[in-house]
Amino acid sequence: MEDDSAEIELLEQNLNKTHQISKRMISILTGLDARLVKLEKSILPLYTATQKLNQRSLNIDRALSKIDEVASSQEGIAAEEGLILRGPQSGQVEVYMDTLGRLNAAIAFKASDADSWDTARLVETGAKKLTQLYTKLVAEGSSGSPPIAGLDFVPVMFPPSLLASLKPLVAFLRTLPVPSTHPSHPAAQAILATLKEAQRGYADMRGTWNCRALETYGKRVVDRAETLDGVVAGKEFGTWVTNLLRTAETEYSLLVDLAPLSSPSLLASTYDTLLTPLLQLFTDTNSSLTSLIKRSLHKYTFHALSAYSALASSQVQWEVLLGRRGEGRKDTNELRDGTNAIKGVCLRSFPEFLADLKSAATGPGKGGEMGVGLADFVVSTVQYLDKLPDVERAVGSVLHALGDGNWKMGDGKRVGKAQRTTAGEVSETVLIQHYIYDVISTTITSVTAVSRTQRRGAFGSVFLLNNISYFHTRVLLKPAHPGLAEFLSKPTTDILASAFRTAKAGYFDANYSPLMQALSEDREKEKVGSSAWKAATKEKFTKFYDLLEEVGERHRMAKVLEEDEEARKAVGEEAVKLVVPSLQRFTQKQREKEFSKTDTLSHFSSDIKLSAEEVERQIRSFYK
Repeated sequence: MEDDSAEIELLEQNLNKTHQISKRMISILTGLDARLVKLEKSILPLYTATQKLNQRSLNIDRALSKIDEVASSQEGIAAEEGLILRGPQSGQVEVYMDTLGRLNAAIAFKASDADSWDTARLVETGAKKLTQLYTKLVAEGSSGSPPIAGLDFVPVMFPPSLLASLKPLVAFLRTLPVPSTHPSHPAAQAILATLKEAQRGYADMRGTWNCRALETYGKRVVDRAETLDGVVAGKEFGTWVTNLLRTAETEYSLLVDLAPLSSPSLLASTYDTLLTPLLQLFTDTNSSLTSLIKRSLHKYTFHALSAYSALASSQVQWEVLLGRRGEGRKDTNELRDGTNAIKGVCLRSFPEFLADLKSAATGPGKGGEMGVGLADFVVSTVQYLDKLPDVERAVGSVLHALGDGNWKMGDGKRVGKAQRTTAGEVSETVLIQHYIYDVISTTITSVTAVSRTQRRGAFGSVFLLNNISYFHTRVLLKPAHPGLAEFLSKPTTDILASAFRTAKAGYFDANYSPLMQALSEDREKEKVGSSAWKAATKEKFTKFYDLLEEVGERHRMAKVLEEDEEARKAVGEEAVKLVVPSLQRFTQKQREKEFSKTDTLSHFSSDIKLSAEEVERQIRSFYK
């Protein structure tokens, strides 16, 4: 118990000491806090003054930095101004464009209008320098001698190396300020005028360059037209027009890529300027070809038809191309005008060709010996018909415009007056059939009329047979162009076959009928036992052989179907079948009469100079 009391008393003493220590600590801390409050009140004015000094120091530093920046900026502007005024140098075009771009962007941050105007003038100068470089590069790609490779046109391609240099330059020029994109920019209007001038220069250079490239071939087309076949010459002209259109199409794509001003209206006006020399070249070339055709329409008919076909097939592509020139040029179409000019010539050709065939009946042909060879107009008509299928579309179109039957001048038809039938009632194929029928009918009529002008009918019959047989074979049996058969209607084939039969019958009648008549019976003189019969028989044989010799002489001078061996042999066979059986019958009949009277053939045999077999061989010899 005593130990516990001692411990409790010790604890109480320690607790009292602790309380005393706590009181002293509290007192010390309270004093310290009071002192801190006094210190804060003393330091606060000093802190406030120090903050102001720091702000002033910061402002001074900023001012000094701005002064340094302005000084360095002035030095940079002076350097950039020198770079701009010198213009873009080789290998430094990118640097030049970057510098010009920075100057242009800096205009928006200029403090005064004077600074803005100075920089704007510098930007304008830089724009002019770049457009000069642009024009120089375009001129390099549009100069020199255009490539020529014989008769084939070689497209004039823009040099790829220059194109690679131009594209980034054009891309930058399109970013320059113009009124439509930068209405408040001081130099926008002047830069727009500079770019417009450069774009006009581009159009002039490219148009002139392509015109030079095509001009040589255009002149060659016209020069060669005088010596080439009409269809070939027309196709060659069509190829030249196609090349012109292809060139114009290529130039439009190039213009879209290289035009500094790419708005639709400016592209249209630029393209119109570019096309002007090309369209003038087309007009001049077309006029030269048309003038050549008009000098001798009969000779150059197929030049006109083939050229018209080529132009008509290019009309759609041409209109698409010309539509890119803008709304103001919609009514102008040089191809349409040129096509109409050639179409007018084609409209004349059909009536005039028929008129020429009719006039051919006024005189004999000039084709061969003794005037029995092929007439020039017959040969030319066959050649004319052979070529018609090659220009079928052109012929059908022109005949449709002319009107069914209006190609017959006279004959109750008036050229230029349309018939009452509508376009839907008669197809172009039927119109061609009608026209070919009239051509063949007129040719047959004329050649028949020429054959009748011969003073000796037998020679006229040979002339008619030669020409009608040639016409019949080359048009109906063995046409040079397989497409001609499509345009030979039933009436046309009938009239050809009938004319051939008539010509052949006339030939046999004129040449062999006298021989047949010489062997005909004379009832008064052919009484058995009379002296008149013997004299008549002798006279008949004598006349027959004389006439046969005359026919042989005639065939030696006037060759029958000289260029058609098959037909010539066929005519020879028919002549043998016509003459020899009659001679055999007559000889046999006279033999029987002679034998019944005298039982001898000595007198009769002396009258027969040639046997039937010899006569047959002689007739066949006429056709070798």
